[in-house]
Amino acid sequence: MRIERPASEQELARAVARAADEGLPVRVAGSGHSFTDTACTDGVLVDIGALDRVLEADRSSGLVTVEAGITLHELGSRLADLGLAMENQGDIDAQTLAGAISTATHGTGATYRNISSQVEAVRLVTAAGDVLDIGADEPDLLGAARVGVGALGAISAVTLRAVPIFTLERRDEPMPLDAVLDDFDGHADGADHFELYVFPHTHVALTRTSTRSDREPEPGNVRVEVVQERLVENGALAVLGAVTGRLPRSIPRVNRTLVKAMTPSVKVDRSHRVYATRRDVRFTEMEYAIPREHGPEALRRVLETIERRQLPIAFPIEMRVVRGDDAPLSTAHGRDSVYIAVHQFRGQEFETYFRAVEAIMDSYGGRPHWGKRHYQSAATLRERYPLWDDWHAARERLDPGRTFANDYTRRVLGE
Repeated sequence: MRIERPASEQELARAVARAADEGLPVRVAGSGHSFTDTACTDGVLVDIGALDRVLEADRSSGLVTVEAGITLHELGSRLADLGLAMENQGDIDAQTLAGAISTATHGTGATYRNISSQVEAVRLVTAAGDVLDIGADEPDLLGAARVGVGALGAISAVTLRAVPIFTLERRDEPMPLDAVLDDFDGHADGADHFELYVFPHTHVALTRTSTRSDREPEPGNVRVEVVQERLVENGALAVLGAVTGRLPRSIPRVNRTLVKAMTPSVKVDRSHRVYATRRDVRFTEMEYAIPREHGPEALRRVLETIERRQLPIAFPIEMRVVRGDDAPLSTAHGRDSVYIAVHQFRGQEFETYFRAVEAIMDSYGGRPHWGKRHYQSAATLRERYPLWDDWHAARERLDPGRTFANDYTRRVLGE
C-alpha cells in the first residue's frame, strides 16, 4: 500500500492518475472517524488533510467553496469569521467535509436535512486525473456525488450553501422516558433541534433541545464548562466503561445512579460551538435511519431487547430526527427519518448487541449509516433505496473501471 498526501488539487489529480496508470485501486481518507473499513485499501490511500482552505466566499448569497479536507470544526470557525454558519451540523466535528457528506452524516432537527443537502456543487477528480465541476446543471451527477461513499472519485472541493451566523440556546434536561416518547412528535416539532439519550435499564431520557436566535452569545464560566464536559460527561462515561466492563452485572445499578445525578443545564453560543460536543471516550457504533413515525416504538424495542436478553450494555442510546432529502444514497432519502445509534465501549463485545438491533431496524426498512458498523450487503440494501440504479448509472459514468472500489464498496454497493 502507498499513502499519498497531496497539498493541492493538482497534486491530488496526479496522485490519482498515477495510481490508475499502475492499475492500483484508490481510496480517499478523511479524519479516520468512520467505524467501517470504508477507507481501507491495498492500493493507494490518499490523505486529503492538507486540502483545508476556503477558496471563495460570497456573503450575500451564502455560497462558500472550500477544499474537501477541511474539518467541520475548522469550517465552523472559518464561516463564523465571514459572518456565516452551516445550516445544520452533527455533534461530532472532527470529520473532514468530504467524509461527512460522502457518508450522509447528519445533525438533528425536524425541518433540517443532513449535511450533504447543503452542497451546491462538487469538484471531483476522476480516475483519469480529470477534474470535473458538478453543479446544478447536472442534477443526477450532483445528487450521486453528494453521498458517494468515496466510490465515484476523489472530492477536491465543495461549494456549500451557508446561512447568516446565528446563536443556539441549548437546554439539556432529564425527563421521564415514557412521557418523551409518548409525545415525541411534540418535542421534535416544537424546537429547531431535538435529540435524546437513554441509558439502558433506566426510565429517564436526557433531552437536548436547541433553539435558534439572533441574540449575542452568553459566554459561560469556562472552568465550569471544562468540568462539565471533561469530568462529568467524558470522565463519568469512561468510569462507566471501566467498571461495567469488569462487572457487567453492575450495569443496571450504575446506570440508575448516573441518571439520578443528571441536572438541567443551558448553553448559549454560536451554533458551531453548540452543535459539537467533546468525545474522549473510545467506542464503536452502529446507527440506523428508519421512518420517523416508527422511532419511539423502535427505541422501546431496543431497550426491551437489552433487558430480555440481559445484554451487558451500559452506553447510552441516541435518537435524533431529520427531514428527508433527495440524494439517491442518503439514508434519509425520500422520507423524514429518525436515527437511532447504539454503541459499545472499546474492547467490549458488540456483535451480539449490534446484530439484535439491526434485526429490529430491518423490520422498518432501516438504512445503516455508511460510516458506521452494520452487516448489510448490496443485495439487502438495494430495495431500500428507490434511486439505487440511478446512483449506479452515475458510478458507471464516473468510474467505469472501479478505480475507487474496495472490499467495503463491493460488499455494500456491489460491483
